[in-house]
Amino acid sequence: MAADETSTEVSTAARDRLARPAAEHGTTLRALVEDLAQGAPTQGEYAERAELARAELSSALGSAPSPEAEAKARALLERLGGTQHNPQAVA
Repeated sequence: MAADETSTEVSTAARDRLARPAAEHGTTLRALVEDLAQGAPTQGEYAERAELARAELSSALGSAPSPEAEAKARALLERLGGTQHNPQAVA
């Protein structure tokens, strides 16, 4: 194992579950996990994205969206994307 590598123990079921989409995409389990790690935003990154979105909306609309509008938009995006994250991080 190279100096910049580590290992993580997961259940056999989790390993086997991740191996299926890796094989379906013609990649390795290692590459799949590394792609997942790179693509999984942190709470801080969510907060940064939310602030950038607020600034863009404020610039385009002349005012920032209300907290109620943000909550509705967040709920819609979560339903569409099937993802959930800590809403307090972006509020």
